Amino acid sequence: MENYKEFLEKTKKSKERYDELTLLIMKPEIIADNREWKKLVKEHNSLEDIANAYSSLLSLSQNLEKCEQDVENEQDQEMKALFENEIEELKEKIEKQIEEIRILLLPKDENDESNAILEIRSAAGGEESALFGLELLRMYTHFADKNRWKTEILDINETELGGIKECTVLFRGKGAYSKLKYESGVHRVQRVPETESQGRVHTSTATVAVLPEIEDIDFEILDSDLKIDTYRSGGAGGQHVNKTESAIRITHLPTGIVVTCQDERSQLKNKEKAMNILKSKLYDYYREQRDSEYEQNRKSQVGRGNRNERIRTYNYPQGRVTDHRTNLSSYDLEGVLNGNIEEFIDAMIIKERTELLANL
Repeated sequence: MENYKEFLEKTKKSKERYDELTLLIMKPEIIADNREWKKLVKEHNSLEDIANAYSSLLSLSQNLEKCEQDVENEQDQEMKALFENEIEELKEKIEKQIEEIRILLLPKDENDESNAILEIRSAAGGEESALFGLELLRMYTHFADKNRWKTEILDINETELGGIKECTVLFRGKGAYSKLKYESGVHRVQRVPETESQGRVHTSTATVAVLPEIEDIDFEILDSDLKIDTYRSGGAGGQHVNKTESAIRITHLPTGIVVTCQDERSQLKNKEKAMNILKSKLYDYYREQRDSEYEQNRKSQVGRGNRNERIRTYNYPQGRVTDHRTNLSSYDLEGVLNGNIEEFIDAMIIKERTELLANL
């Protein structure tokens, strides 16, 4: 059995900080400062699992030490055997707890607890790609419902047949980004399109990009760097959602990043939401500049939308969904499209953890 005292020492400071934050976030002066309160609550949430793991390991270790003393002092052989059995059970539990702590101590993405901004864009395949984009939107909406997240469509550009050329969705809920971030990449569909009269199987793709919703940023967005345009919100076929120019398009001139929002009838609210999307995109852009491992950033995940840059294939004739990063396949295509994608995400989490543990 590994030295549990070493792991108690490693996690003790986290538990002490967690307890300190528990008191801090209840203080009226902290609650009054909304920005500071949110910051501390975020830190508090990030330490909860490790603090609970420390408490569990401490309790198990105290019980183990007591049982070991009881064995030394016990004269009755039957009672001694019972204590020895309990010691073995406690050692097994301690081993499991240490393994959990080892995982909790792995480097974390600082944005894992954030809300997620998810973008879907049609790629190869024309109208069929846009229709597949709609299927992906439904899939993620169902997945959000299962996790009790709130879903908000910030911007959508539909085709005549009801498909999606591009769509931006906000998912609000604890840990939304920690799960959805694994969905970034090219999704490939193989099926007979509704528009195909010959009954031939076509291959199309749509890209998915996932960003954390960023509230606090460590860089300045200058008004002089922004070009803000207003236009009328529109739907498929040019049908105007309303008669006023409430939709917003913001261009960040230094980077060329463009964001749009037409969700609200209020121009002010659309501008606020568009600015939130811009913050997340700029955060991702500047993080990318600092990241020497280019393949880990959003652009490499999405690429150009070509068929050979896929992360997952949805094969309708075979009723099969395959994730090419983990080689995991599911033959429940309907279930997957109804939001049952947890097994693919769990497989990616295990893969990532395994690689991190191997590099420690």
